[in-house]
Amino acid sequence: MSLEIRTYSVLLVSSSSNFTDTMRSMLPQNRYDPVQTVSSVSGANRILSDQTFDFVIINSPLLDGNGLRLSVDVAAEKNSIPLLLVKNEDYTDFFERSVVHGVYVLSKPLSRATTAVALAWMAASRERLRLSEKKVTSFEDKMTEIRQVNRAKWLLISELNMSEPEAHRYIEKQAMDRCVAKRQIADEIIRMYMS
Repeated sequence: MSLEIRTYSVLLVSSSSNFTDTMRSMLPQNRYDPVQTVSSVSGANRILSDQTFDFVIINSPLLDGNGLRLSVDVAAEKNSIPLLLVKNEDYTDFFERSVVHGVYVLSKPLSRATTAVALAWMAASRERLRLSEKKVTSFEDKMTEIRQVNRAKWLLISELNMSEPEAHRYIEKQAMDRCVAKRQIADEIIRMYMS
């Protein structure tokens, strides 16, 4: 397990330049890079259609909405961590409507300490997502390998009249003898008989 310090990309969505400036001062470049800003939901949606960010921090209200739908949409993408900042009197309503979607909600005004804790929680959540993404990728790779090996086995069965256990043993033995993955042997068999 690596103990490296990660750098997180951030999209700040706020119609308040004062808030944006304050948040930027709390996001040192060695930990948060790049940091992009936008002032509206529509602007955020345009940027998010082309880019992915580790964190999306939304300061409600915005020029064209309260940011609730945006935060839920960001959470649904599964690779960004949304933080929705709302007025104290709106906190309970926003929290109840967004918590089931995985949105972090904090009431304003925020202290520097609260913001630091929130960023730490977001980092922990992003790392957990990163691990899940690796597991999904690993699972998908394994399934692809199994499909390729099965395809190669069926080619050996049909082209060389091997039985299924013989074809399986052949692929495994070739992989062991050559110190390569079974998928490489399967790919070679597929290329040989499919070309």
